[in-house]
Amino acid sequence: MGTTFDNARAHRAAAVREFLDAEGVQQMPWPACSPDMNPIEHAWDALGRAIKERHNIPQTLQELAQALTEEWDALPTDNIIKLVDSMPRRPNALIRVRGGHTRY
Repeated sequence: MGTTFDNARAHRAAAVREFLDAEGVQQMPWPACSPDMNPIEHAWDALGRAIKERHNIPQTLQELAQALTEEWDALPTDNIIKLVDSMPRRPNALIRVRGGHTRY
């Protein structure tokens, strides 16, 4: 069985769809761009909050890249593990709320 992807716009492009079909990748049957399904969205949110809380907010792309690297390194590993461990529960939670927001 292949990998499963969400239904985000980039995953719906014809060439991508053909490739995924040829590789046996199943598409999930719920709304595109569902941030509740993707734990990286929650990691990005944590990074964004950490950047906003800095005393010196980055002013350039270089400063932002450096700040993001520092904040990523500072993210507690337990938080990332919890996000990954929550993956098996996410599809059922989304089904229960019919694609709406979940607590994840």
